Amino acid sequence: MPEHGSRTTSGSEGPLIRQSRTVESDVAPAAPARTAQRRTGILVTLVLGGLTAVPPLSMDMYLPALPEVTRSLHTSAATAQLTLTACLTGMALGQLVVGPMSDKWGRRRPLLIGLLVYILATAICAFAPTAELLIAFRLLQGLAGAAGIVIARAVVRDLYDGVEMARFFSTLMLISGVAPVIAPLIGGQVLRFTDWHGIFAVLTVVGIALTVLVWRSLPETLAPENRHSGGTVEALRTMKSLLADRVFTGYMIAGGFAFAALFAYISASPFVIQEIYGASPQTFSLLFGVNSVGLIVVGQINGKVLVGRVSLDKVLAFGLTVLVLAATALLVMTSGVFGHVGLFPVAAGLFVLMSAMGLATPNTNALALMRTPHAAGSASALLGTSSFLVGAIASPLVGIAGEATAVPMAVVQLFCGLAAIGCFLGLCRPWQHSARPNGEGTDH
Repeated sequence: MPEHGSRTTSGSEGPLIRQSRTVESDVAPAAPARTAQRRTGILVTLVLGGLTAVPPLSMDMYLPALPEVTRSLHTSAATAQLTLTACLTGMALGQLVVGPMSDKWGRRRPLLIGLLVYILATAICAFAPTAELLIAFRLLQGLAGAAGIVIARAVVRDLYDGVEMARFFSTLMLISGVAPVIAPLIGGQVLRFTDWHGIFAVLTVVGIALTVLVWRSLPETLAPENRHSGGTVEALRTMKSLLADRVFTGYMIAGGFAFAALFAYISASPFVIQEIYGASPQTFSLLFGVNSVGLIVVGQINGKVLVGRVSLDKVLAFGLTVLVLAATALLVMTSGVFGHVGLFPVAAGLFVLMSAMGLATPNTNALALMRTPHAAGSASALLGTSSFLVGAIASPLVGIAGEATAVPMAVVQLFCGLAAIGCFLGLCRPWQHSARPNGEGTDH
């Protein structure tokens, strides 16, 4: 594998577009050039944060409405959860297409096309009269929304490497982490004035605003000389070579299982909190927001305090361990071993589990992408696809025993946490890496 860690940006400059940096240094004094670069960097950061917010916005604004969708469309809870599964499946498969496209044609063109299709699909969801039609267009919504996810990660890989990349992923988590905090709150408030159809109307407006922002503010980050000229065959060959890298595959699968544990919470919590514990949609939205704050805070501790001081592998191992412990506690509580447990202890367990994702998600992404400077789009596609596919499988499993028990949710979370640790230890083998603070190993 190619060596990595050699290309980083100055901490004072922030995320810079290399082309604009070169031009400005030649034609403007140093201080004004640095000011322009910082301004550009902040704007690009906000745009990337908005793109990574597409999945939580598409999922979490809709969560408080799941019980209402079940009643409105005269369907079962498992079928209603398939609307989440369809969106996740679309996001997984879409990344496999968009990732290689962005390596061939650059980042902007596939991104803008994806956003336009996302707007169309979301608008149609707002008028879906049946569960089957809603599931179909949620699938299309996910396929199109995948562009924002995969290309945002690829842009980060274009601009950063090593410790700086891990820190930037934590910064993105802060920005995109606002989405799961406010999304269910917005969804709950929308339900006070309209029904679930209105949530998709709001998402359509969000898609339009993000498309305009990308069109005006996100420059191309992949230079023509760095693009791949081949077609589907070369894309498949590139992905095959990435999957042949045992360590990359280990981080990819571990991240996928960790995400599945998180999505088991996302898909089950509306029924667990509202149906089993009798909370209102507004209370559920508040608890979901509190849990999202935990993820954001831990993510910032990871990026601002731990990265550069502690090996990324060690931080990842700690995060996965906490995830397993939280899932074990949830299984004990929901199975009734100690009798009936109220909402507060269960909510506390979910808070710890979701907070652990602030250590798992950015570090699995960074550690995997450190090994793939030559094919960031394809690598990003594989990372996203594995996460969303495993999450899509986990989603219907949490409702397999009906709406009256939270045990399946806890079982799925515990299994996924243990599987993530197994992949991390069995494939990544972090003890074989050189003990450098940035977590970069030498086992290629």
